[in-house]
Amino acid sequence: MKNKAKGNIFNRIKRRHIILIIAVLVGSVVVWQRAGSRDKTVTTGEVKRGNVYEEMVLSGKINADEYVSLSYPVSGKVAWVGVREGDKVKKGQALGKLDTVSLNAAYQQALANLRAAEATVENVHDQVKDNDNDETFAQKDTRTTAEVAKDKAYEAVKIAQDNLRNATIYSPFDGIVTSVSAPFAGINVVAGEKHFEVINPKTIYFEVIADQTEVVRLKEGQKAYIILDAYPQEEMTGTISFISFTPLPGEVGTSYKIKINFTSGIDLDLNKFRVGMGGDVKFILSSAENVLFLPSRFIKSDSNGKYVNLGKRNNKVYVETGLEGEDVVEIKSGLKEGDIVYN
Repeated sequence: MKNKAKGNIFNRIKRRHIILIIAVLVGSVVVWQRAGSRDKTVTTGEVKRGNVYEEMVLSGKINADEYVSLSYPVSGKVAWVGVREGDKVKKGQALGKLDTVSLNAAYQQALANLRAAEATVENVHDQVKDNDNDETFAQKDTRTTAEVAKDKAYEAVKIAQDNLRNATIYSPFDGIVTSVSAPFAGINVVAGEKHFEVINPKTIYFEVIADQTEVVRLKEGQKAYIILDAYPQEEMTGTISFISFTPLPGEVGTSYKIKINFTSGIDLDLNKFRVGMGGDVKFILSSAENVLFLPSRFIKSDSNGKYVNLGKRNNKVYVETGLEGEDVVEIKSGLKEGDIVYN
């Protein structure tokens, strides 16, 4: 009796395990079927009539034709600064000046050296003036050495003169001062470092780079639509003003610079639009007006051509397509306006 009771207990446990396994399997099938039904969500599209545009979109940034960094040609101490960041300046206006005491001293010393060299040359010429036809090698060496010393002294005067004159930096065009690295007198500066930055906002343009397959589809005067990353809701218009004939150096592949002048939507306010701001520009390459079109995701293809599922799923109808836009495709034949297609 005990063994029989144990057997009944084991049988009930086995049956429970079997029922549990079956329940798990049934639950898995239901979950799988539901997941499958979600993956097979049906979407529909309608054939409509309108315009289809073939577009090209390139990325670029704002630049300016008149945009320059200015520096002092020599190191020295700043004696005077006449502008601050944000100031408007005129062409030829002085921006800053170095202390000229040492520069003037160098200029005067160079003049003195030149006068001494000139005197030496005159003396040597006087010594050999009667030996034009029988000048010895020693006399020629003395004369040449004196003349070379005079030439070097003259060049030193020109350099000192340029350094003295260029101790003052002037704006090369009308514009706005965007950077002053040494804004106070008494600051020591190093030659060649950027000290002033000036930009003419009226010369701002949008610059893009196109590869050799893209540049051949663009032309000067072509309209463009620009959206800056900083202002994604504002579309500005422009026209291509320049396409480089030679490729840009240092670029991977063959790339060409394209300049686009703004024609609307920009007020040249540097508090809003700044050099270096990036964005995208769209070009309309071709268009088809008043044609049938369909979202491109509904158009499939096989070995026989392009087709859609018309009216229901798996009902293939082959179509002839035309111009392909960014999201839609022109339908030339095979469908009519108002037709419903399935994915």
